[in-house]
Amino acid sequence: MERVVVLGRGGAGKSVLAGRLAAATGLPLVELDAVFWDPDLRPAPPGEWAIRQRQLAAGARWILDGDLGPHDVPRPRLERADTVVVLDLSAAVCAWRAWRRSRERAGFWWWLATWRWRSRPALMAAIRQSAPDAEVHVLRSRAAVEAFLALL
Repeated sequence: MERVVVLGRGGAGKSVLAGRLAAATGLPLVELDAVFWDPDLRPAPPGEWAIRQRQLAAGARWILDGDLGPHDVPRPRLERADTVVVLDLSAAVCAWRAWRRSRERAGFWWWLATWRWRSRPALMAAIRQSAPDAEVHVLRSRAAVEAFLALL
């Protein structure tokens, strides 16, 4: 486990898991939200975002944490990943966590509510296509997350 991509709907716990992975493995962590959004919360243009990801993924060791929903172009980071972790927790758990965490725009809530049947199939197809040799972990509960971390 040298190059890890952490994905999942908003509120799933991607950043918490990525932080715990970084602490356990010593891998450097990049939170993609900090790189993707400008100060006015405008998304990076797709072409520019792909270039930034290639630069981030060029390193030998890393954790790239983030799923940017309909704005995302995950292929550049998936192509370099040796491990992919997909957090597929329930919409109710994710909504509760997101609501407690911060105020979000309407588009975020739509993405959160529709992630399992709209975003997840495309994401899983991208993983199969761009990271065919990566070890993929789909974690569907808090217990599964804890069991995954216990294996490290």
